Amino acid sequence: MDAEKQNKVLAESEQQASEKAQGAPQEGAKKDVPLEKLTKAELIQKLKEAEESAKKYFDLYVRSQAEMENLKKRLRREKEEFLKFANESLIKELLPVVDNLENAIRHAQDENSVHALREGLELTLKGMRDALSKAGVEEVKALGERFDPNFHYAVSQEETSEVETGTVLQELQKGYLLNQRLIRPSMVVVSKAPTEASDPEPGQEEHVTDRDS
Repeated sequence: MDAEKQNKVLAESEQQASEKAQGAPQEGAKKDVPLEKLTKAELIQKLKEAEESAKKYFDLYVRSQAEMENLKKRLRREKEEFLKFANESLIKELLPVVDNLENAIRHAQDENSVHALREGLELTLKGMRDALSKAGVEEVKALGERFDPNFHYAVSQEETSEVETGTVLQELQKGYLLNQRLIRPSMVVVSKAPTEASDPEPGQEEHVTDRDS
């Protein structure tokens, strides 16, 4: 019986010690003291800490704003440089075309000027087409194709029975695509079915003949 009492007392004492340990403040932990209970020195110390913290965050803000402005200026310069030299590769491709034109004009002063001029113009046209092709430009297919309002602009219609109605008969001006986007439609003449002459009504021809006689 005495042993049971001793165990019970021991258990109660351990429980009380545990509760005291949990309720006791940890060593070194700061207590949140209301401002009205702080001393003048403590209030001054807290004000200094707040000022230092505000100055630190303001400096970070000013530095971040300066970095943003520098980034905007750099991006603006890079954009201007890009726009300034965006057509550099195309210009390089067109320079040989200028050379061919100059050569054609120079050789046109020879005896066979017509032949030399034609040959120079053909060479120049080929160079121009090659340069445009490298830049993503391609011709719109028109002649003999079915009329497509998305790529063709019909200037007029022509009656014919040789092809189906709505077929492109003539291409007056070529159309072009830039990287699969239409930049100019083809100006075309489109076929239409011939108009059939109306037959005279029965007896009408005889009546006209009798009146004339």
